[in-house]
Amino acid sequence: MEMKTFFRALTLAAVAAIGLSLLPAGPAKAAGAAEKPIDLQWSFEGLFGTYDRDALRRGYKVYKEVCAVCHAMEFVRYRNLAEPGGPEFTEGQVKALAAEITVIDGPNSDGEMYERPGEPKDRFPKPYPNREASAAALGAYAPDLSLMNKARKNGPDYVYSILVGYEEAPEGFEVTTGHYNKYFPGHLIAMPKPLSDGQVDYEDGTPNTVEQMAKDVTHFMMWTAEPKLEQRHRLGFQVLIYLIALTGILYFAMRKVWADAH
Repeated sequence: MEMKTFFRALTLAAVAAIGLSLLPAGPAKAAGAAEKPIDLQWSFEGLFGTYDRDALRRGYKVYKEVCAVCHAMEFVRYRNLAEPGGPEFTEGQVKALAAEITVIDGPNSDGEMYERPGEPKDRFPKPYPNREASAAALGAYAPDLSLMNKARKNGPDYVYSILVGYEEAPEGFEVTTGHYNKYFPGHLIAMPKPLSDGQVDYEDGTPNTVEQMAKDVTHFMMWTAEPKLEQRHRLGFQVLIYLIALTGILYFAMRKVWADAH
């Protein structure tokens, strides 16, 4: 009788444990769990992936007019914008874009620094001289975006999701600091919502919605993180063709050798 009572109690405890495991997560756990990034199809994905030149040009415009106010891209020079595989601006366009900035150069023959218009050889300008200045001005350091799409898991999807993920915090969620973003870990992000419909004018007539601008600037950031992607894909395909051809040659050569042996 005592054994029956013991096994009955054990069974009830197991059922209770299973039931508890099926209950929704508590508020503390749910509050910190970010949603899975939106899974988009990008033209640069896959073995034959390539960059969309129009998207790259629009993405540069979004970066220049919106993101560059806070974020740097220290690994990118203006001349890179004309290189094959990128936005492929003309040399004249690149010179005009570079000339819009002012660069402190020198020293000159008198040993003094001086200002000059930007040139294609110059890097994209930094909005702040260092991390500390960025953090002091913005409340948090605004990271460099040059390699962002390679530095984050599911980089392009993650970056796009963050840009479109701003919304009102759900009931019961306390926004102690920053802004609510459903795709950001912990949901609280220091960066205010950067994009709004119509914010950047597109000369090619593409609708300038938040979603489209987020796609374009993410596309551009993928290129800055991996500017030789198309060349790498072409080389990989050529190597694959070579290996297939070599395998065929070796196969028929071996058949010939063994046929002669018999």
